[in-house]
Amino acid sequence: MTKTAWVFPGQGSQVQNMGVNLQTMAIAQEKFTQAEDILGWSVLGICQGDEEILSRTLYTQPCLYTIETILVDLLKAEGKNPDLVAGHSLGEYVALYAAGVYDFATGLKLVQKRGELMDKAEGGKMVALMKFDRQTLEKVINATENVVIANDNSDGQVVISGEPNAVDFAVNEINAKLAIPLKVSGAFHSPLMAIAASEFTQILEKVTFNTANIPVLSNIDPTPTHDADTIKQRLIAQMTGGVRWREIMVELPLQGISEVIEVGPGKVLTGLLKRSIKNVNLINFDG
Repeated sequence: MTKTAWVFPGQGSQVQNMGVNLQTMAIAQEKFTQAEDILGWSVLGICQGDEEILSRTLYTQPCLYTIETILVDLLKAEGKNPDLVAGHSLGEYVALYAAGVYDFATGLKLVQKRGELMDKAEGGKMVALMKFDRQTLEKVINATENVVIANDNSDGQVVISGEPNAVDFAVNEINAKLAIPLKVSGAFHSPLMAIAASEFTQILEKVTFNTANIPVLSNIDPTPTHDADTIKQRLIAQMTGGVRWREIMVELPLQGISEVIEVGPGKVLTGLLKRSIKNVNLINFDG
């Protein structure tokens, strides 16, 4: 019997005109209308507009959440359900929706506030590194203050995050073949997000989480759980903690997963999975 995981991409996977192919579907129309009532602006309008505006965290995160949750609804309307879910950073919020931890509106309000707080973050830097020596990477990061591994995406791809001078120093010491500064103002998934995380925690604490109806692998702790309190505590830690995607990928076959569907725009996660694990059928679903 095939065991299937649904995985959800996060910020960076957005593309102009995403979601446009969904707008004639009744399920999507309902969600787009509900989202506009909550956000005060049109998801489709932003997606079809200026690329620079779409790339602002303030807009990117609610747009991705809305579109990816619509795709979840479409899959479920066809009678499909996953055996396990996981999401990359922002994508974890969609994974929790898919697992029944909260409803669409609750998740969107959380994502909207998260995006606002992260959009205001300043004084940080993030750099993607590719083709490096893992031992050197870990040695430099452990020995350098104010810089951490924000996204451990695969054996050959990470994002480091922290205070700009510390990040620059680490990049020079690690000497990766490719180093790409990300277009963000804050040091996401690092201790420098502590103030934003504290404010967000106060909001999260007031939200009721349901027990997940399928196992969830969290960014901060890639072990499966259904427990509502555990899921909430892991989500609270996510803003200042690293995304352990490399470990999530390793966990999938250990959980008996033989098929993974990337639900959302692009093929970022599929590309990472293809290079990292074997004998798993990979599918993209964008509607």
